[in-house]
Amino acid sequence: MSKETLAAGTVCWRRVVQPNGASQVMVLLIHRTKQKDVSFPKGKLDPGESMPEAAVRETWEETGLSVFLGSHLGTIHYGIGGGNKKTVQYWAAEVTPEMALASTFTPNSEVQALEWVPIDAARKRLSYKADRELYDVFLELAAHELLDTFTVTLLRHAKAEPRGEQFPVDCERPLTEAGTVQAATVAHIVETFGPRRIYSSTAVRCLETVAPLSARLGRKVRAKTSLSQDNWDTGDLDGLRKLVGKIVSRGKSVVVCSHRPVLPDLARELMLATGSLPGKYVEKAAAMPPAGFSVFHLSRTRPGAGILGVETYPLEH
Repeated sequence: MSKETLAAGTVCWRRVVQPNGASQVMVLLIHRTKQKDVSFPKGKLDPGESMPEAAVRETWEETGLSVFLGSHLGTIHYGIGGGNKKTVQYWAAEVTPEMALASTFTPNSEVQALEWVPIDAARKRLSYKADRELYDVFLELAAHELLDTFTVTLLRHAKAEPRGEQFPVDCERPLTEAGTVQAATVAHIVETFGPRRIYSSTAVRCLETVAPLSARLGRKVRAKTSLSQDNWDTGDLDGLRKLVGKIVSRGKSVVVCSHRPVLPDLARELMLATGSLPGKYVEKAAAMPPAGFSVFHLSRTRPGAGILGVETYPLEH
């Protein structure tokens, strides 16, 4: 029986100001020691690890760069002998000047050198056809000035205690033991997309869902009544609409934790605020199990470009 190996990686990029004042996009290539080839940072998933976590970890291990994930570039498949195959997912990842200065890379048994090359020169340097085809997706984003992105992550609260004699007030229901584990798991994955702010419904189950993420990021949770199911039940969407508009205009990555019936309206308001085309993709992105989340990628420099992509992660139960 053939075996599939899962892996993940990044196409790291940064802007460099030229002597004439113009901005130049540079792309990071790695020269691998044993294979004697040129590729992008990538590696196999550790047991229990998600694709986004592996992409960030492998980038760190191979380049010394601590990055956050931008647009999802796609998935490549290729044979690795013995009838087995390898599946690799890639994301774009911007490297800020601060990240570049903080790199801890030294040549080692896996990677002998890092090389920053102009965006137009990188494709011909890559050793493999699959990498070149993936890079074409990156080039297409760059050609349309869509590399500079931020994310809006819509998160459904983790599994909560049922309403009943012990918890008669719906908004006071806490997470179950399983839900607490889910919240911790979600925090590790969501962190890879670099959220700067955390918004949550005022319900206890939502606040407890984002508590581990808040602790990891060292950022406070901004509790909003407009995100609560109690408020949604009244039919008042004005506060929700204003919050989404504020998030989009700021252009900073955020996480928004709310409830199953509220999430479709959040997704629709996000679609409207970004001028995105309507479609079933919005409905699907909002239909998540407890602790599931969807990551919406938006352009920071071209707000009229709409939703660039959506990644949905229905956390395994």
